Amino acid sequence: WDETHFGKMGSYYINRTFFFDVHPPLGKMLIGLAGYLSGYDGTFPFQKPGDRYEQHNYIGMRGVRLCRPVSSWLAFLCLSIQMLELSKSLPAALLTAFILIFDTGCITLSQYILLDPILMFFLMGAVLSMVKCNGCADRPFSASWWFWLSLTGVSLAGAMGVKFVGLFVVLLVGLNTVYDLWDLLGNLSLSLVMFGKHLLARVLCLIVLPLALYTAMFAVHFAVLNRSGPGDGFFSSAFQSQLIGNNLHNVSVPE
Repeated sequence: WDETHFGKMGSYYINRTFFFDVHPPLGKMLIGLAGYLSGYDGTFPFQKPGDRYEQHNYIGMRGVRLCRPVSSWLAFLCLSIQMLELSKSLPAALLTAFILIFDTGCITLSQYILLDPILMFFLMGAVLSMVKCNGCADRPFSASWWFWLSLTGVSLAGAMGVKFVGLFVVLLVGLNTVYDLWDLLGNLSLSLVMFGKHLLARVLCLIVLPLALYTAMFAVHFAVLNRSGPGDGFFSSAFQSQLIGNNLHNVSVPE
């Protein structure tokens, strides 16, 4: 059923038809983009689970360009997190990666038009970036430190932009940041000016940057979906007047 739901959402993006859904737009936009790049024309109705795709080019949306490559990266991310920063043990990292590779649930999720592989990619990307940034603690404000801190913020925006459950990794990174700042505050050799710089850097990369990217996702979402569709009724008359094909299109709506 979920493949039917998210496949239909991808078709809406290809047809630029406005809709309303409970999830943020990033994952569905990526699915729609994968379908568009692989030649899918957005005409399959996605009425009920099990319908045959027949001549419709569904391969791109199912994962050749998106979900399967993303899923294959999960094992690499898991290996990097374990080996490079946490356990620093190659056997433990390999065991963790192999467990993920042969996990039936992960294999199944990567075969269909779903948001979960994309979400897991951003979740693990955020964790990897966080631990890599922690590894650069002895050289703050270096190029690598800024890179991993910024990449953490980008991954947080990606996780939140796919599903709201991504807020859990925001909580994880937030707790790690609080612990890190508390440790810096207790360092008597560090001036308050330098501590302020550390605080400002984290505010910019872990709050401002993710929020800016998250907002930009919705800006793209509303720019693409400019035609009337099944989601019109959830919004105001003034908004509906901007949708091509709506009964109120270009009608002057008083405040």
